[in-house]
Amino acid sequence: METMKLRSHIGTDGILLLQMPAEFKDTAVEVVVVVQHLPSEEVKPKYNAWGKLTTKKSIQAAIARMLQLRQEIALDKSSIRPMIEEGRRF
Repeated sequence: METMKLRSHIGTDGILLLQMPAEFKDTAVEVVVVVQHLPSEEVKPKYNAWGKLTTKKSIQAAIARMLQLRQEIALDKSSIRPMIEEGRRF
């Protein structure tokens, strides 16, 4: 007799799927199931590269700032060709 502890999830259809190790392949076994409710897993806070807490609001602010910077540094289409030509001279 071998005791195993597995974690699984019972779907909305009420079906519990257990995947057993390969050593039990093509073998007759008797199974005893003990069901224990697990506490809901808390979402761990996420932090950005600067150690600040990442929230939906902070992400939206970062995206807005990136869009603003993109507009500020955008090149006029007519200035690109002269820049390329200037670069070729070197």
